[in-house]
Amino acid sequence: MSGKKVLIGVDFGGTKILTGAMNENAEILCEPVKVPTNSQNPGDRIIAEMIESIERVIQSVDEGKKSIAGIGLGVTGPLDIKNGVILECPQLPTLHYFPLRETVERHFHLPVYMNNDANCLIYGEALFGSGIGKNIVLGFTLGTGLGCAIIMNKKIYLGSTESAGEIWPSPYGKGIIEDLVSGTGVTRIYREISGDNKSALEIESLARSGNTAALATWDEFGKHLSVAISWSMNLIDPDIVILGGSISRAFDLFINSLEQNLRNHVCPIPAQKTKVVQAKLGSNAGFIGAAALVLENNK
Repeated sequence: MSGKKVLIGVDFGGTKILTGAMNENAEILCEPVKVPTNSQNPGDRIIAEMIESIERVIQSVDEGKKSIAGIGLGVTGPLDIKNGVILECPQLPTLHYFPLRETVERHFHLPVYMNNDANCLIYGEALFGSGIGKNIVLGFTLGTGLGCAIIMNKKIYLGSTESAGEIWPSPYGKGIIEDLVSGTGVTRIYREISGDNKSALEIESLARSGNTAALATWDEFGKHLSVAISWSMNLIDPDIVILGGSISRAFDLFINSLEQNLRNHVCPIPAQKTKVVQAKLGSNAGFIGAAALVLENNK
């Protein structure tokens, strides 16, 4: 692929759609376009908004489309990645069994590649962010829910049913791990400690102002997260562990608790060697990773 080629990436979640363009060095070529998903809207309306966002980005970088190598879609799941179909996705209730990849290909007459949004976020970090130079990257996306991705030798590892890394329904306590290791989990922990109901963002703000209950919440969150990471580290033996997603902005509030608990439950050598780090690419990581799907498939 020539250095002049343009890669379009779409980060398609239940709350927002963020579309951007980059070259193969992950240099962002224009201001990304962000639109609300409005996930309760009819499916055709949501898709029209997404397509319009792609059109706006393409027009910003190349009105003739001559330099566009393709479009990558990072979509909240579950998905049938092989066939490019959204399955029964709770965050996109009006798009169940929607043939997204085929629809975008038909509209733009360009190659389109699709994968899970958590996979794409960590893929972007593995290639261009905190995981540069690492062969085996284990990543967690900490947002409303819990996502996990495995990148091996610069490729997303999907597993036999495209479910590799999907640890969120794993049993933990009286429920599942996502109940506590997620944004909703932070809210739940804070409510148990304080009796109040706050969002994860509000709890982060309270902790930074010295609120005792909020600080205790992030300590508790770090303990629970250490369990999920220790399971995964012991199974995968990665070169590095990357934490991304909106909750990772509170990294400094829970990392000490996480580290104190994690190292006691990881095999001796990785316990000494393997680092847990914060993602670097910020809110652009999702579309960068989605755009990188085009790069991977054009090699």
